[in-house]
Amino acid sequence: MTAESYQITGRNLWLVIEYHCAADHGWPMKHSIHILALGLGLLVISAPAHAACYADYKAKKDSPLKLHYGVARIPDSSCGSRRAAAQAIAPRLASSGWTLLNIVSVFEDAGLNGRKANAGSFFLRY
Repeated sequence: MTAESYQITGRNLWLVIEYHCAADHGWPMKHSIHILALGLGLLVISAPAHAACYADYKAKKDSPLKLHYGVARIPDSSCGSRRAAAQAIAPRLASSGWTLLNIVSVFEDAGLNGRKANAGSFFLRY
């Protein structure tokens, strides 16, 4: 009889699998595989499904006047309101000389692809 331990990356969960010879205790290898599959399935189900958070915005530069529409990924902590999203995006834009005009909306992964064409080169740039 042998035993092996596996650590699932990023989790404090140890899964111990014991291999028994069918002649020793009547526990065939296929039962071990079923237990492993069940354990991994439960791990996947228990992992939080969390979508990324994004905001689309309008910004400007002066002298000469330039305007752009863009999409930016924002931290989860800024996902609750447009004001929080603005506080996350404004410094990034300012570092390149842009001024944030407004946050159009805050959204998750589902709304990302529909905005890609409109944002052009400013899609996930800041």
